[in-house]
Amino acid sequence: MSRSAHPAGPRHADVLPEGHYTAPAADLNALDPRVWARTVARGADGVVSVGGISVKDLAEEFGSPAYILDEDDFRARCRAWRQAFGADADVFYAGKAFLSRAVVRWLAEEGLNLDVCSGGELATALGAGMPAERIALHGNNKSTEEITRAVEAGVGRIVLDSFQEIVRVAHIAERLGKRQRVQVRVTVGVEAHTHEFIATAHEDQKFGIALAGGQAAEAVRRVLKLDGLELIGIHSHIGSQIFDMAGFEVSARRVVQLLAEVRDEHGVELPEIDLGGGLGIAYTSEDDPREPHEIAKALGDIVGRECEAAGLAVPRLSVEPGRAIVGPTAFTLYEVGTVKELAGLRTYVSVDGGMSDNIRTALYDADYTVALVSRSSDAEPMLSRVVGKHCESGDIIVRDAFLPADLAPGDLLAVPATGAYCRSMASNYNHALRPPVVAVKNGEARVIVRRETEEDLLRLDVG
Repeated sequence: MSRSAHPAGPRHADVLPEGHYTAPAADLNALDPRVWARTVARGADGVVSVGGISVKDLAEEFGSPAYILDEDDFRARCRAWRQAFGADADVFYAGKAFLSRAVVRWLAEEGLNLDVCSGGELATALGAGMPAERIALHGNNKSTEEITRAVEAGVGRIVLDSFQEIVRVAHIAERLGKRQRVQVRVTVGVEAHTHEFIATAHEDQKFGIALAGGQAAEAVRRVLKLDGLELIGIHSHIGSQIFDMAGFEVSARRVVQLLAEVRDEHGVELPEIDLGGGLGIAYTSEDDPREPHEIAKALGDIVGRECEAAGLAVPRLSVEPGRAIVGPTAFTLYEVGTVKELAGLRTYVSVDGGMSDNIRTALYDADYTVALVSRSSDAEPMLSRVVGKHCESGDIIVRDAFLPADLAPGDLLAVPATGAYCRSMASNYNHALRPPVVAVKNGEARVIVRRETEEDLLRLDVG
């Protein structure tokens, strides 16, 4: 029985067989640059710094746990994606990965567009000054209020996710005297090699309108008949944390086939296609993600080849990196509390956070790495499990890692690659206070999302 299927959740004493886990690194003090933010470095004194500030100073000023975000790294990744795709394509940052007003301003300044999928994300985008025409609205069940606000604001596109939504958006747009630009999201029958809960292009799931059985073609027919809608293209998203481009090749081929069918039936060549996001990042040294310029070339070649075969003009391409931009730029800083050795098994290292600030390990069996960052150590490696402080046996942050055997309460640990989906999915389980997000740049640190307080919790509790 798999861990995810266990009726009581992941088992706290689930021990890997000998040799199953990765052997300890030759140097536990080394920091793999593929996993850590670009300005992270270990100093001569053994203390790790980011943006020129030591983690000890960050912990003293901002407390722990805390998400520490390298602003220079974030901006550099935005520029890399923008430059890789060039002026003939659009890069939409997927706000669900992590969104704040500061991030919105960085995106606007670096020339990226923004994808939102809720009223709250839309409010954050508009409130921080992102031009509405550079915003796309996603979602499988957008409310009337969310659609109305998006149309009123003049968002650049709404991605239609169902037959009912086609009518809903058209009605709202006509009532407001607008003609809303839209794309139809299709499920292309490609299942990316990823966790079941983050694979989104096979038919048996909640997103999109299936190509199978002619449903997507019917959706296009209905959109083209409605005065309140302007169909600008087709949208496809095949999953998350993807390293293999083969799935995108199949997806692009099927989307282009639909474009050819639309041309042949309606005499219309749709000007845009969006192949979504989902490109993977390195959570551990075993992951090998592609660089933006490699992804841009691969997708451009795929679309160009398929369009040439179909006799179509190459449409404008859009992509939606979220995790691929923000994921590697941040780490979570924790303080060690209890260190509990289980003879013959492993050592449990409890920190002052847990599944309330990183649910991904419990939710997806996600893999992370971890390092001692408040000092260096020459001690022998010990097989460890980094766990949180919550009343839940599945409260695991790093399932299996090697840490120095002299680890002690008060030491600082950092878990890299937590910029995406950690703060966004954070909770108040056990009435935990969600950590702050601290942006670091050129020797200066500032809070961009403050730590919650007990007063925040009680303010919502009306008694």
